[in-house]
Amino acid sequence: MKPITNDVVFQTLGTISGKQIGVVTLNVEKALNALNLDMVQAMLAQLRRWQDDDTIAMVVMEGAGDKAFCAGGDVRALHQAAIDYPGEISQAALTFFEQEYRLDYLLHTYNKPVLVWADGIVMGGGVGLMAGASHRVVTEHSRVAMPEVTIGLYPDVGGSYFLNTMPGKVGLFLGLTAYNMTGSDAHYVGLGNHYLNREDKHALLEALSSIDWSSDDSENHGKLDKLLAAMSERCQTPMAESVLALHQQEIDALMAGSIADIASRLNDLTTEEKWLSRAVATFQAGSPISHALIFAQANFEDLSLAQAFQFELGLSVQCCAIGDFAEGVRALLIDKDRNPQWLFPHVERIAPNVLSQLLASPWDEQSHPLADLA
Repeated sequence: MKPITNDVVFQTLGTISGKQIGVVTLNVEKALNALNLDMVQAMLAQLRRWQDDDTIAMVVMEGAGDKAFCAGGDVRALHQAAIDYPGEISQAALTFFEQEYRLDYLLHTYNKPVLVWADGIVMGGGVGLMAGASHRVVTEHSRVAMPEVTIGLYPDVGGSYFLNTMPGKVGLFLGLTAYNMTGSDAHYVGLGNHYLNREDKHALLEALSSIDWSSDDSENHGKLDKLLAAMSERCQTPMAESVLALHQQEIDALMAGSIADIASRLNDLTTEEKWLSRAVATFQAGSPISHALIFAQANFEDLSLAQAFQFELGLSVQCCAIGDFAEGVRALLIDKDRNPQWLFPHVERIAPNVLSQLLASPWDEQSHPLADLA
């Protein structure tokens, strides 16, 4: 029996059609609604029930409070497992990542409309939830990032799939630099596909309850599209111009060539542009192993959605077992000295056998824990 948790709340909202809207609220406001295993398992179970419930027309996902939708995963338990089982694939890491990726995959393949209210901070695992939803609403207060390079990981939760759909080489740039996107940036790269203002949330929920929802999923997708398009036109604060869009050519030039070329270019770069100087500083402070993995990830352009999650499960548990993850979390979140001692000082110094072991799946095709996704 799955544990009961108050860290995520499930409710239903009635509508004039007689259909209901399922509402998922991530409810750990003090932790910026970061995901733990109980939350992931509870959402996975509830979303499966709603998928098969003819009275549920659509699902809304939100975060408690105004600060964050979801600021990633709670990595402290994973850090402890990495410390307790050095060099081994721990059951804690395997269980968490497998369940999280099943949840993300379910969202990507959900028949009913899923609207994510991506207001405030959206990072890491929160981006995974957002990317899987059919309707991804960003606001003037959205701040979206994949900061895994700072803790010895890489942009997982489907990043191997959706980062490669972004314009030019911006997906690689986001992974290597953990660039903090505004709502307009997130909309430009496709993570957000609708824009509203924070103050529109109450009106949105009221409008959802007034839609004449049907039993046809495709029709309901269209009705939600129409509503969000109409509300976007009435925003008091218009969507700002995207920094990423303005500098797309510069980003593509910075990300050209091998990972050694990119590292050399960024390490030699001097700029007075704040958006870029912060990105470069984060790259320079990040794990060289992460640099290599993110570059490899950017070249997996032919992976299906299922294959992306299967690849990421193996890579994620290997990062916890033999990579920089334990040291990265220690330096950033445990001791907070921000002085990680990475296994290798530079991406060109990484031992080839370490990189090949990280990228190799621990399982064959038949025994893979996510084999059923295919």
